[in-house]
Amino acid sequence: MTALADEAKVHVPTSRLSLRQLVAAAIFSLLGLWLASVAPTIEIGWVSVILLLTIYLFAFEIVEVDVAAVSIMVLLGLTSVLYPWMGLDAGLVNVEHLFDGFASNAVMSIVAVMIIGAGLDKTGLMTKVAGFILRVGGTTEGRIIPIISATVGVISSFMQNVGAAALFLPVVSRISARSGLPMSRLLMPMGFCAILGGTMTMVGSSPLILLNDLILTSNQTLPPNQQMETWGLFSVTPIGLAMIATGIIYFVIAGRFVLPAAREESSTVGADPMAYFQDVYGVKYAMHEIVVPDDSPLIGEELLATERANRVRVIATKRGGEEPRMGPGTVARDTKFEAGMVLGVVADPDDLDAFVEKYGLRKREELRTFADSLSATKAGIAEIVIPPGSKLIGKSAIDIWMRKTYGLSMVGLHRDGKTLREGDNIRGIPFEAGDTLIVHTPWNVLERLEKDRNFVVVTTEYPHEEKLRPEKIWWALGFFVVALVLIFSDMRLSAALLTGAVGMVLSRVLTIEEAYDAVSWKTVFLLASLIPLGLAVETTGTAKWIADQVLSVVGDAPIWVIQLAIAALATFFTLVMSNVGATVLLVPLAINIALGVGASPALFALTVAIATSNSFLIPTHQVNALIMGPGGYRVPDFIRAGGIMTILFLIVMMVMMNLIF
Repeated sequence: MTALADEAKVHVPTSRLSLRQLVAAAIFSLLGLWLASVAPTIEIGWVSVILLLTIYLFAFEIVEVDVAAVSIMVLLGLTSVLYPWMGLDAGLVNVEHLFDGFASNAVMSIVAVMIIGAGLDKTGLMTKVAGFILRVGGTTEGRIIPIISATVGVISSFMQNVGAAALFLPVVSRISARSGLPMSRLLMPMGFCAILGGTMTMVGSSPLILLNDLILTSNQTLPPNQQMETWGLFSVTPIGLAMIATGIIYFVIAGRFVLPAAREESSTVGADPMAYFQDVYGVKYAMHEIVVPDDSPLIGEELLATERANRVRVIATKRGGEEPRMGPGTVARDTKFEAGMVLGVVADPDDLDAFVEKYGLRKREELRTFADSLSATKAGIAEIVIPPGSKLIGKSAIDIWMRKTYGLSMVGLHRDGKTLREGDNIRGIPFEAGDTLIVHTPWNVLERLEKDRNFVVVTTEYPHEEKLRPEKIWWALGFFVVALVLIFSDMRLSAALLTGAVGMVLSRVLTIEEAYDAVSWKTVFLLASLIPLGLAVETTGTAKWIADQVLSVVGDAPIWVIQLAIAALATFFTLVMSNVGATVLLVPLAINIALGVGASPALFALTVAIATSNSFLIPTHQVNALIMGPGGYRVPDFIRAGGIMTILFLIVMMVMMNLIF
């Protein structure tokens, strides 16, 4: 989960560590040496060092979080070979159980939830939901926000919250376009409630899905009289409902004060394909046809260098005797200008006039060559977000040949509330999660990109043919209900959910390829690879030892104060590392602290799993990173709105948990 950086910086991928990372590495190394020296056993010492390494890799993003998790799993496996040199009697984890995480109940449940969510979306259910919200909510912010937020909250209780937010991003865009309400007033309540919705069922978020497996692992080391019961599917529902209600009430009452009054970000198709871009981003871009005369000094120059130097963007070309070239596989950055070539150019009028005068070009007053291919019914400006998990993160438009590969002519990059344009090296800046790309593209290209998991297409109001399967909606809903019914039986959670997922494939709601594409393999490897670490923390006694140290400091405080301290610690951890990683690290610790003070260990474990959803303060959570660009948000917007939400989350969680349990 990459924090969004200052848009003024040009990030170049590098394998070298920054000064901040090197200083942190030195501090963590010293801390590791100290822990190893005070640990009661050599096993606890080594596990403590590996825990610190995990936290360092996650917090400072040395590598991608899934790569870090897999590396830690491999490191634990290597201890079965290196243990004689490490002073151990055996490896920290039995290699026969090293890969158990990939077949665990938690991982298979997450896979099934992702497939079920994709199946429901494929039937066009989201479009129906958008229509319903508009009919019921009208165009009033005070009515639309509760309806959108409540709907997303309920949906995210049965699928990954980032998936629910990604599904509803185009829905909110459509509602914004039709109601006239800015996206900045709608997206943050939707995103926050998507996160809150993950606390409503035990399948709503990765930490809650993982929790029961961690409890069973801890039971292996506990005496019979301290064995914990696992949580049921709806054990947390009252807490989740209170959380969602709190989020909705908060934004309805305080939204006018904490939500930015930025311009809306969702685009529509109009008579002029440039009108939206001019409206929203305050630039005077226009589209023109330019003819290259036989004596122009532009002849022979390459496209990319010319565009950069003159702040223009060529979106279409036509050579004599050929058809217009536009879209994927056509206009490449190494294209050379030729005599008689006609160019479709997007640029600021002043920059365009300077370009024409410099090279002795002819500017046509109206579109002729590209009148059809660049008409508003076939092409226009669109907004596309780079989602967390996209393979394009860390790569630039130049790296991937975006115009030629995808048919996207990028004319702006919106990050952290500011827009960079042609001439600001936008094609050389590596993409980050949450970046909004403003592109000119044929609509049929945009339609294909809606299926590409490297992008989230925000623009919805464009001419396209829906390729959904509305006739399968009852099959999808039927198998969704079947999965829920089976959950209430004695069937294992993963088996119940996979029944619904496989049913959607067999009934052709989804093809098997679409089912595979629906799975976020990054999440799967992250979760599965961290499970052995949790096992090592528990079985070596590391969790109990750390718990004893914590109890020596806060052991005399009331139980609710200790529980609140654990919740606050989990909140902090989830801001700087993945919520899955925070859960794996803290659940064994919380269980041992609870046993030490005479509290319910299962309740303290649940406290950690819920508190890891308290991630509103900065845009490091995947949902917040996803909505930051389309909503035009900046980090201070999250601090202002998320700071209050963080405190409300802790208060409501503590009150509800102590009332119910």
